[in-house]
This record gives sequence, C-alpha cells and structure tokens, in this order.
Amino acid sequence: MINKEKPPSLNGHVFLAKLITQYAHIHERTVGKGAQEYIREIGLRTGEWLERFYEDDQNHWSIEKYADVIVDIKNSIGGHFRIAEVFPDRVVVKATACPFGTVVQDAPHLCMMTSSVFGGIAARQFGYGKVSLRERIALGHEGCEVAIYFTPDSLEPGDEYENLHVTPHYGDPFNWEEETISMLNEELKKSDHMIQTLLEELEELKKERRK
Repeated sequence: MINKEKPPSLNGHVFLAKLITQYAHIHERTVGKGAQEYIREIGLRTGEWLERFYEDDQNHWSIEKYADVIVDIKNSIGGHFRIAEVFPDRVVVKATACPFGTVVQDAPHLCMMTSSVFGGIAARQFGYGKVSLRERIALGHEGCEVAIYFTPDSLEPGDEYENLHVTPHYGDPFNWEEETISMLNEELKKSDHMIQTLLEELEELKKERRK
C-alpha cells in the first residue's frame, strides 16, 4: 500500500530528494529502459568512491565489514538500514526508510543505485556480487529488504556484478571514459528531444483551446 503520510518538514535533504526523483522520473519517461542503465553506471562509480571512506590496512574486507559498510553508507545519507542476516555466501539488509524518503515512489528505478552500489562493492571486494531487491519502499512496501550474494547461485533472481573496472589508487572513479560519456550523452539527447516535443505539443493544445 502506498504511504500517504503527511510529508516531512521542508529542509535541504527533502528538497534535494524531491528534485532528484523528479528529474529521474522525467528522464525515465523520455528515454525508457536506458534510464536504468544510466543510474547503474553512476551507482558503480559512486560505490567505488564511497569505498575509499572505509579503507584500512587490510587488503580484503571480511563479510562482516562489508555488511557494516553498506549499512553505514545508507544511514549516513539519510536511510534507516540494519543488518538482518550474515552468511558466508550472502548478506541480507533491511530498511524502514529510504535516503530519498517516500518520494522515491516517483522514480522506483532509482533503486538501481542501491543495487549497483551494493553489488559493485561486493564485486570489487569478493570478485562477484548479485543483488536481489526483495522488497522496496519505492514500490509501496513498508520497508526494503535486499540480499547480496557473493557467489553465483540460482536461489533467486538479481542484478549480477563481476569483472568491474577498478580505478588505480588515488585515481578518480568519476573520470569518465569517452565511450561512456558518449553513451550517456546520447541518452540525454533523447531526453531533451522528448521534452522539447512535449512542450511543442502543449503549445499546440493551448492554441487549439484559444480557437
């Protein structure tokens, strides 16, 4: 059931969340499935950047550290996440609040950000990651439940991540390759063209009503 509670008090976080979700919504309407791939690419780069806040002297993380990190990332940006289960082959986390708040229901494909951040970190740390978004506030569930697997399995479907590009130490994950920029630019061009077409159609409708 969609949450229809009174919106929270206005602040910078609430405003930014609404702005991002509305941009994501119109982007998806204009470019379709390409919008999800756009979010996935940004999530992979963002996850690699976020990992650096948790670096230590160990070469590889333990499963327990991975679970602690992904929960801390979400809670640091306004979510309410907790570790539900930790196994040698997977971690399950649950949430009662999304960093975007309930406005994420305006653009459910933003959940790809969670998938690609969690899955990307798992792939870089353990060689493989598969993320199953079992329950999502964005789809009207009371909370989120996310399972992250570290080895291939057939227990449930999910987004798979492996063989990811890793930026050299002290490099910038957001130093986009030309081919990636070209791909994203083409998606933005489609979005701009569709928006322009919609505006022109609205102008035509206005003229028709004046007659």
